[in-house]
This record gives sequence, C-alpha cells and structure tokens, in this order.
Amino acid sequence: MSIDLLTAAKRARNGLWAMFFFMGVVSMAWVARIPEIRDANGLNNAQLGLILISSTIGAVTGAQLSGRLVHTFGTKPVLRIATVIMPIGLILMGTSTSPIALISGLFVMGLGYSSMDISSNIQAVIVEKHLGKRVMSSFHATWSCGAFSTTVLGGAIAKHVSPRDNLVGVGIACFFLFIPSVLKLLPPELDEHSGGEEETEVKIPLFSKSVLPLWGIGIGLLGGLIAEGAASDWGAILLRDNMGFGIGVNASAFAVFALAMIVSRFLGDRMLDYFGPRKTVLLGGYIGGAGLGIGIAMGVPLSHSHPLPALIIVNAGYACAGFGIGPMFPAYILAASEIPGIASSVAIARVGVIGLAGYFIGPSITGALAQLTSLPVAMFYPISMLLLAGYQSHIIKK
Repeated sequence: MSIDLLTAAKRARNGLWAMFFFMGVVSMAWVARIPEIRDANGLNNAQLGLILISSTIGAVTGAQLSGRLVHTFGTKPVLRIATVIMPIGLILMGTSTSPIALISGLFVMGLGYSSMDISSNIQAVIVEKHLGKRVMSSFHATWSCGAFSTTVLGGAIAKHVSPRDNLVGVGIACFFLFIPSVLKLLPPELDEHSGGEEETEVKIPLFSKSVLPLWGIGIGLLGGLIAEGAASDWGAILLRDNMGFGIGVNASAFAVFALAMIVSRFLGDRMLDYFGPRKTVLLGGYIGGAGLGIGIAMGVPLSHSHPLPALIIVNAGYACAGFGIGPMFPAYILAASEIPGIASSVAIARVGVIGLAGYFIGPSITGALAQLTSLPVAMFYPISMLLLAGYQSHIIKK
C-alpha cells in the first residue's frame, strides 16, 4: 500500500471517529427528554410507541437508498447530504407540539440517521482494510461516547433548559461540526464503492439461497438493536413512571447503558481478535439479556420500599446489556461485508435495513406491550430479542 493511501486512511479514520461521535450526540440527544416530549405532544405510551414507527419508515427508506447511492457515487457524497438531514430531524422533534410535527421529525431523523449510519459503516470497512488492523469497534465506541455525553448533558440541564432549546441547540451545533468530519473521509476513488463492483453483485433478490446468510446476520443484528432501542427510548420512562425517579435521575439507565457500551466497544477490537466475532456475540447476547432481565425483575418491585438499592440493581442490568451489545454491531457488519459474491455496500445496506428497522420499530412494539400490560413486563420483549441476537451468532463463520 502506498504511503499516500495509508495517510488518507489514517485521516479518514480520524474523520470517522468524529463522525460517529456526533452521530451518537444527535441520535440520542432526545433520550433524556423523551418523557417531556411525550407529554408536550399529549401522548401516552402506546401512542408514542405507534408514532415511533414513523422513524422506522424513515430508517428503512434511508438504509435502502444509501446502499445503491454509495455504490453509484461513493460514501463521501452521500454523507454530505445525510449530515444535513439528520440535525434537521432533531430540530423538528425538539420543536414539535403536535403528533404530526413529531411524526415529521422522527421520519426525517430516521432517514438521515440510517443513511449516515450505513454510509459511514461502509467507509469504515474500507478504512479498516487499508489500515490492515481492526478499528471498527473503536468507531462505534466513539458513537457511544457521543450518546453518553448527550444523555448526561440532557439530564443535567433538564431542570433549567427546555427540551426545545436543548435539541435545537444540539442540532445546530452538530450541523456545523459534521462538516470537518466529512472533509477528512476517503474520496469516492479510494473508498472502493463508486461503481467499482459488477452490476450482478448489486442487484440481489429479496429472498433466495444466495442471500440467506444476509437474513441470518440481519436477524441477529435486529435482536441486538431492538434491545438497544428499548434501552434508549424507554429507560427514562421506566425509571420515572414505574420506579418514581425524577428528571435527571431517570436518565441514569441509558447513561449507564451507554457507558458500558463505551467500555466494551473500546475493548471490542481486542475482544474480536481474542474470542472471534462468533463467540463475542454469543457471550454478549446471553450475558446482556440475562443481566437486564434480572435487573428489571428485581429492581422495579424493590423500588417502592428501597429506592436506592433498586436504582443500583436496575442500572447494573442496563450495564450488562450495554456491555453485551457493544461489539455486536461491528461484528455483524464485518460479517456482512465478507459475504462472497455480493457488493459489500449492498450487503451492509441490506443487513442495515433489517437491523435498523428493529432499532426503530422495537420501541414501538415495546410501547404497545406496555399499554396492554406494563412497561416492566413489556421490557422482556427486547430482552428476549437480545438473547436471540446471541443465538444468531452461529451464522457468523468464525
């Protein structure tokens, strides 16, 4: 590899670290403010869960389009557009005062997020290839750093700053902060996705024997992302409505979850080398699912008599889930990129459509179940999906 290409790959690595960080900031900025946004739009849990489907529609649309667009134009041009769309979605969500306005914001956010997520992961695969070492998990670690930072910030300022000012401020700031990140990325002629593969590799059927591995990987990714989405979208409500913790403290569940993901993702590249992707996903799914299930089952009933121990137990469960889920996305994305006979941009996009649909639709199902039963009971749906993600590790070759 030429020195110029190695230099370009290192520069792109730095750009991706920043890109993933600010993607985490924008996508999770509303987490600590979800209860207030729900109330401002006059919604109950079931209605909020139903409205969250609009972000699923946006995410599936963005993921489906981004694979083809990346294959035609390269990742960098697609990311230039996606980094504009995503902050606009956050601003629309923060300023919403009616269900229609919130639906619009969620759709735009889902569209921008999935386009950005798929495109940046596609470039990350090529950067890792050019560098000749594992760095994929570190990119997702910086996403978790951004998610953790914005969650802590949202909880800390919740009593002093309105959700509107909070989300509008984050959206405008990140709109400008994305610009230097994009400039550092590999140009289309170096990212190996600007029309570089044969056409037959791009036009893959929805169902056939050749794409069965993609469905297996996608279902595994879906399971992990459903659990991740539930942790982000319902953690604050669980602590507030079912355990009695107020504004700020109720954001601790996702903050702990995100912190555990940071740790596991910074360790993830070493874990993937030491255990291999298959065993890493297997252990993460089973330990994370069991830990979260035990934490909720013990902590929620205990909160009525012993709130502090209950808070510690539930947050310990969220920590187990975060640590387990952390390396899953990188492992499944890398597995998709190595499917023979399919352009990696299209393979990652197809897996992303399945997985991201789960990330956005999972909280909607959780909300519907919560309305029918209770939120603590409904949380065992994402817990079971996390266990499924661990089981699906058998689809990974090594």
